[in-house]
Amino acid sequence: MGDTNGGSLIEIDDHDEVEDPFLAFIDYAKTVISPEEDEDEEHKRNPSEATTETSGPGWGWIASRILKTCVAYSSGVTTAILLSDLFQAWHEQNKAGMSKKKPELIDKLKKSHRRRRLANTVTIDSIYEKNFLSMNSVLEAVIINAAVLPGTNIFMLTLGDFWSSNTIDLYLHRRYYELVETPNGILGKGREVLITGCYLRTAREGCGTPRLLPTEYLVILLDEDEDNDAILIAAQFYSDTFSSVSLDAFNNGTSYSLYARIEYIGPLESELKFSTAHRRQIALVDGDGVRLKFILWGEQVIVANLMSVGSMLGLERPYISSLEESAMEGKDEFCLEYGSATHLYLVPSTLQEEKVCVSLSQNQCQGSKLLGSAGVSQVTLPRDAEGSIDFSNYPFRTNIADIRDKTTGISLYGVVTDILCDPNATGVVFSLKIEDTTGAIWAKLHFTSYWSLGRLGLGHVVYVSGLSCKVTRKDCLEVLWHEKDEKATFINLSCLPAFLTSSCLHRISTLSQISKQRKPAINICRVKLDEIDQFHNINTRLSHSVCGHFIDEESTSSHGGNLHCSFCGVSCNSHLGSEVVRTFHIMIALGDEETKLYAWCTGQSASAILQISPDEFCELHEDDQLMYPSSLENEWFLVALANSGSNRNLGPGHHRFAHESEGICWEITRALKI
Repeated sequence: MGDTNGGSLIEIDDHDEVEDPFLAFIDYAKTVISPEEDEDEEHKRNPSEATTETSGPGWGWIASRILKTCVAYSSGVTTAILLSDLFQAWHEQNKAGMSKKKPELIDKLKKSHRRRRLANTVTIDSIYEKNFLSMNSVLEAVIINAAVLPGTNIFMLTLGDFWSSNTIDLYLHRRYYELVETPNGILGKGREVLITGCYLRTAREGCGTPRLLPTEYLVILLDEDEDNDAILIAAQFYSDTFSSVSLDAFNNGTSYSLYARIEYIGPLESELKFSTAHRRQIALVDGDGVRLKFILWGEQVIVANLMSVGSMLGLERPYISSLEESAMEGKDEFCLEYGSATHLYLVPSTLQEEKVCVSLSQNQCQGSKLLGSAGVSQVTLPRDAEGSIDFSNYPFRTNIADIRDKTTGISLYGVVTDILCDPNATGVVFSLKIEDTTGAIWAKLHFTSYWSLGRLGLGHVVYVSGLSCKVTRKDCLEVLWHEKDEKATFINLSCLPAFLTSSCLHRISTLSQISKQRKPAINICRVKLDEIDQFHNINTRLSHSVCGHFIDEESTSSHGGNLHCSFCGVSCNSHLGSEVVRTFHIMIALGDEETKLYAWCTGQSASAILQISPDEFCELHEDDQLMYPSSLENEWFLVALANSGSNRNLGPGHHRFAHESEGICWEITRALKI
């Protein structure tokens, strides 16, 4: 276990191994949020076949939540702050309901409830507790009752859900009255619906109860295993196909009812030239394999929150629009839209699960802490429509050696050992080599427009979530990350300000201890400034603020006079949204009670050490600039150090970092005067 840069053990010396405080806190937080219950009898009888149903929070969920809280509280966090935030977030996400008994109707339906909970789902109980409901919140509800308010012609639906003891009333939008007015109307007792875009009418002056105001955005759920629903699907949707749709016939009054599988949900690639309206596209494929796009405009985009890839969508009376009318590009003659008379039906994809074997290394390193001393050999995880296993709620930390084909929702914690830009790729693509105690792997990062992760260098410790993996035709594992994905997160722990001021997440090491490490890792040290290299003095250079790396001024002439970023490889003068700023580049000797080492730094850490901005420094007289370093000697700082590994055998792009470190392997990534 000695070689570690990001694993659960950091090597200090041959006889002293210290646990990574960040990883230890994740393990501790899991035991607090979801305490282990006594092992069941089957586990005791046959521990080698023990299985967990991943009912508690996954390792990645806890890690992401901790780091997001650290980003929000840049001045530092405490154990109490982190545990409070984690417990509240998990409680809200998985609220079991109050003691009040749920309606019997819901208890019966829950037995066949086998779909994945949607991302923005809120419970009825939480609406009562907060007395608030946002427009993009999703209600996965069951109709308990549908009735006309006495003395009016207004329909009111009483709704319940699978996680709440309370019910809530919804004023039904008039576009759905035809579905409830008939004796056998589909919007009746026991029907499941998905709702979004609701406004909450709160109780006034303590009188009455909260109610939901009418919303146009309602999707009716169908179950193909139920006879009545199967008959409805066959009678209403099987007569029309995408091939039978005619734009001319629609314009002459023909209406259609279409049934297709949801293949993709996402934004439109083409931007509108004369409008700021948001748009969302849902790619559909019918039973004949014909594809069409279903487009949502403006406020309608929240309807996409009610849908999931792999589900079957029924569109009753969709609006048929020409590509020109929809400002769309493509080879199709027309597309579908959500019109004023459109009704949507959904047959959700069934939640498929698969038992995944837990590797020996995970049981040894983490299993005894998370899932009982006997360990767990299998974990049940969901599988999507494409057959990929979703690791979003995996109870263990995923090691690089355990990454496998057809997996999604992977979270990795490790050290960056190489960075390459792919100039031949479509879009902005960088490849990152990430390493942990079990191995190293290249991850391909796809950015929406340009590099957006801030400063990232060799030796920096990172947390990445939302990774997916597949085997290519050349039998190689390809790890992908798309910035646009909802679950995609990338956090550079080495440059996170809260780590210096959060004692619950770090342990202070001495310089002699970290100098014996064979691989780089995040290290927090208490040091004083021994001397600032008088040969180099204090340099100021131009930096690309988007990525935090230096402008390659020597190659400016070869790029048409434009300032060229040595990291991104872009001409900053012509790169949309980029800025060129002045920054420090210094070499410095750090010392503590035992030893000293040389380090380099730039950006915020250099300004924190010098206690002056680059622009202010440049305004000083030349003699004052020469004398300035001597005034800082013997000042004490808390610093985060990363081993950029100047002697490591890097890939073909390593020359882009050579002029930053200039042979010095230690980088000060954050500094705080103490």
